[in-house]
Amino acid sequence: MIKSDAFQIHLAGLAKGSQSLNPLYVFSGDEPLLMMEAVDSLRVFAKTQGFTERDVMVQDRYFDWPLLLSVGQSMSLFGDKRFVELRMPTGKPGREGADVLKQFANGLGSPGSEIDVIVCMQLPRLDMKTKSSAWFMALDEAGMAVQIDSIERSQLPQWIAKRMSLQSQSVEPGEVGQRSLQWMADQVEGNLIATHQEIQKLGLLYPSGVISDEQIRAAVLKVARYDLFELTEALLSGDAARLNRMVDGLQGEGEPLPLILWGISDELRTLNRAQAALVAGESLPTIFRNYRIWGKREKLYPMALKRIQPKKLKQALVLAANLDKQAKGLWVRDLPANPWDGLRLVGSLLR
Repeated sequence: MIKSDAFQIHLAGLAKGSQSLNPLYVFSGDEPLLMMEAVDSLRVFAKTQGFTERDVMVQDRYFDWPLLLSVGQSMSLFGDKRFVELRMPTGKPGREGADVLKQFANGLGSPGSEIDVIVCMQLPRLDMKTKSSAWFMALDEAGMAVQIDSIERSQLPQWIAKRMSLQSQSVEPGEVGQRSLQWMADQVEGNLIATHQEIQKLGLLYPSGVISDEQIRAAVLKVARYDLFELTEALLSGDAARLNRMVDGLQGEGEPLPLILWGISDELRTLNRAQAALVAGESLPTIFRNYRIWGKREKLYPMALKRIQPKKLKQALVLAANLDKQAKGLWVRDLPANPWDGLRLVGSLLR
């Protein structure tokens, strides 16, 4: 399985003629914009190579899996080469689907051979269990599997700058420009499609060249979208300003407070167990494995464990439990009248 950067290198190789089209491409990821752009770029190139007929199939509970086996056997109505998209929203083919996918993968021609059909599968972000399944490994071996990673918050300002450069625009040089990018990232975080639209808006409103901080602030709307996982990341990193923005955003979007408090409490309990295990002499890799701390959290936990005092952590646990009672209609002494404000207090304890 390759990352997006390697796929872009593959596309460049296709354009130069140094690489050949594969009969199968499998894209997985949870970022709709990046997924759409990757598939579109492949489809556009395939069209230049004669794959002008496009078929789209969507897997649902009534999907006819044997239909997939006939894709490479049935002739196009007009005799053209075909570009077939199979969208699997859940990424779970079931037993019948898994068997068909393995059979389909085994029946594909090898890369570089003459092909009349390209199959492009689109799946959500896959966990390790799915990546190690027999059906996915068969697809990966028969074609090219591409993992489309989301843009992390720390990478967002530079991603915005790169997208602006594609339309011949840039921010002011130096610290002023970096502040503009950081401000814009705050406005659009968690909503990459809207980020793309705001950048396009800059291209429509202003000519090529340097865009001032005042122009950016006048044009860009606040379209940020947050979720519970990003909130706990801000909590672990001790970024109080980001956490407060997320609390405002989640409250404005009408997210259920008990669900948010459940997620925060669960993270605090994991953090408390990890601290106790560290004091007992366990290594970080063992702690991460025992408490299922993976991905971005694996990078944030060492700093959080070092930064957060055990006393403050226990206070945060008690506060979160009391806020949960308050959010469910119970009266609890010495709490803010609005439990959303209490979330900010939890964050302040963990700075």
